[in-house]
Amino acid sequence: MPYIENEIKKENEVFILTENNLEETIKKVLSRTNLGEEEKQKIIEIGWDRNTSEKLNKIKKEKIKEQIVFIKGEKEYIGKIDKEIQKINSNIKTIHCYSIQEVENDMKNIVEKYDAILNTIGKISI
Repeated sequence: MPYIENEIKKENEVFILTENNLEETIKKVLSRTNLGEEEKQKIIEIGWDRNTSEKLNKIKKEKIKEQIVFIKGEKEYIGKIDKEIQKINSNIKTIHCYSIQEVENDMKNIVEKYDAILNTIGKISI
């Protein structure tokens, strides 16, 4: 949450592309944070539903601000959506959020593909 909150404060455009609807989950998580109501509402308004095609269309149209796209799902979904994002603009910052259950035995290989990881305290260079 801190990373998303900071990107919103920088007035960057944040998108969540997810394989599963996360609306109820994010509301539960936010209810347990010490963020103010305004910050919580901004995070909810990002859109945590599964409406991928609508969000991809919005990404194509938004070119004024820096864009950060979180892609949450299994490896196949992440790969597919990442290719779509790269076709739109290769300078869009993407953050891949894998389903741990799927990749737990392959974590080392996945981590080797990246130069940083994002966890509950923020972005950490590796």
